[in-house]
Amino acid sequence: MQYRTLGRTGVQVSTLGLGAMNFGAIGRTTQEEATAIVDAALDAGINLIDTADMYGQGESEEMVGKAIAGRRDDIVLATKAGMPMGDERNHRGGSRRWLVTELENSLRRLGVDHVDLYQIHRWDPATSDEETLSALTDLQRAGKIRHFGSSTYPAYRIVQGQWAAREHHLSRYVTEQPSYSILQRGVESHVLPVTEEYGMGVLVWSPLASGWLSGAVRRGRSITTSRAGLLPDRFDLTLPANQARLDAVERLAAVADGAGLTLIQLALGFVTAHPAVTTALIGPRTPEHLRSQLAAADTVLPADVLDAVDAIVAPGTDLAAHEKYDTPPALLDPALRRRG
Repeated sequence: MQYRTLGRTGVQVSTLGLGAMNFGAIGRTTQEEATAIVDAALDAGINLIDTADMYGQGESEEMVGKAIAGRRDDIVLATKAGMPMGDERNHRGGSRRWLVTELENSLRRLGVDHVDLYQIHRWDPATSDEETLSALTDLQRAGKIRHFGSSTYPAYRIVQGQWAAREHHLSRYVTEQPSYSILQRGVESHVLPVTEEYGMGVLVWSPLASGWLSGAVRRGRSITTSRAGLLPDRFDLTLPANQARLDAVERLAAVADGAGLTLIQLALGFVTAHPAVTTALIGPRTPEHLRSQLAAADTVLPADVLDAVDAIVAPGTDLAAHEKYDTPPALLDPALRRRG
């Protein structure tokens, strides 16, 4: 396992981190399986675990808490807040009212007295940067969080957050967590240059592109991944974007074979090769999935392999642009780009 410094925090984290979204109802992973996955991950040298309050409406945090009991100090523990937690209108977003309350809920579920990294799951356009940053700074000064970051923010919002922290003399976001894979490279053109400019750590989610790069999705095979059951449109091969992904996967598989790698090793080695990336978050649903992903822990792709990837999916290109999560709202809602 390799280790890198998380932005400018001085905290050393493994280049593969354990994402816990599949723990519980989402991935149908039991507590016994989750504990086995955590045990194996720690034994392999992974020291970063990332979860969120909304994964299973708190179930993932509870399962992580049980799995790490007695060894908290050996783990860089990250969680997130901001996505809806039930139907109550104020149980979401980036307000002080909600963040202070929900952090306490997360600490209780995790069975800890602090988290190392607290992340705002999505930018909340209804809440000012000063409001959110002020609440996070106070929670940091109270010792309940060590650092805080953003997740899936548009590049311009990352910049605005940095300037708001400076203007109001508040602590700043020190990490960003974007979606990034060989098939979704758009962040290379805007988000990653900004994180490099501000010295932010980058935790990449979905480096296997929701299973497209796991080796389970190939031409002529039935698609039986759990994610295909949850998000069928993402795997509907009658859609042009999905055909484009399948074509790319077949060509990438040939590159991996030629380099003596699995497709998973190629996918994870690709994202961790980018100088802006600190950690690739893997989200195994079973211990078997974890073992196949840990094989990429020491993968370093040579220049000719990276060139071959660039020839298949051009830098800065999203093969499924409609699935982007950091698109500015005005591009999605016509009313926001038209004068009334």
